[in-house]
Amino acid sequence: MNPFAWSFRAQFFAGFVCCAALLGYALYVEHGMLMMPCPLCILQRIAFVFMGVFFLLGAIIGPRPGWLRIVNASLVGLGAVVGGGIAGWHVRMQHLPADEVPSCGGMELGYMLDAFPLQTVIERVFTGSGDCAKIDWTFLGLSMPVWTLVWFVGLGVGALWAGLRRRA
Repeated sequence: MNPFAWSFRAQFFAGFVCCAALLGYALYVEHGMLMMPCPLCILQRIAFVFMGVFFLLGAIIGPRPGWLRIVNASLVGLGAVVGGGIAGWHVRMQHLPADEVPSCGGMELGYMLDAFPLQTVIERVFTGSGDCAKIDWTFLGLSMPVWTLVWFVGLGVGALWAGLRRRA
C-alpha cells in the first residue's frame, strides 16, 4: 500500500486521478456551489490540466525509454512550478491589507482575451482584482488557493521523484 513502492505507471496514473479529481471538485464548486472562479483560479485549473495530461501520458507510455520518463516528469514539474507560482501569488493577494487590494475590474478572463492583447491580459490578471482577494471557501482554516498550492507542491515533488529515481 506504500505509494512510494508503486510502479512508475501506477504513480503517474494516481497523479492523473488526483488532477482529474481536483478539476472535478473545481467544477462542482463553480456549478454546484455557484462560486465563479476568478482569473487566477482559471489559470490554476489550466496548470492542473497541463499536469494531468503529462501524468496520463507518462502512465500510458511507461518508464521506458528513460529519457521520455524524465521529460514527462519534468513537464509535470514545470506545470507544478507555474501553477504553484500562480497559487502563491493568489495567496499573497488574499493576505494583502484591505487598503492595498486592487479594485474589482469586473472583467472575466474570456472577455479580456477577446478584447486585449495577451500581454495586457497577463498584466491585468496578475495585477489582480478584488475578486481574487476574496476568501469565500475554507477547509481546515485554509483557503482554496492555499490548498491548490499544497497540491501543486505535492504532485510536482511526487512526479519528479517517480520520474527521476533510479529504477531496478
